[in-house]
Amino acid sequence: MTQTSAEKIANVVLGVAAVGAAYYVLKTPRLRRIAWQMSVAALTGTLPAWITQEIRESWEAAGQASGDAPALESASRAS
Repeated sequence: MTQTSAEKIANVVLGVAAVGAAYYVLKTPRLRRIAWQMSVAALTGTLPAWITQEIRESWEAAGQASGDAPALESASRAS
């Protein structure tokens, strides 16, 4: 068995397992409610925090790349 065929078989097995688990969760009301609550918590908690962090890092990287970081800091202190 080659590496490529082993990876394809592993991908198919993982895909079937994921589909089976999703079907079982959607079929069972208690698990469906838990999955929904976890999805809502992830979308309202971690996603905005991640987006905020990404924006902050890009803002800082852009300021450092152009050399405007000190000007931005002094402008925010003035207001």
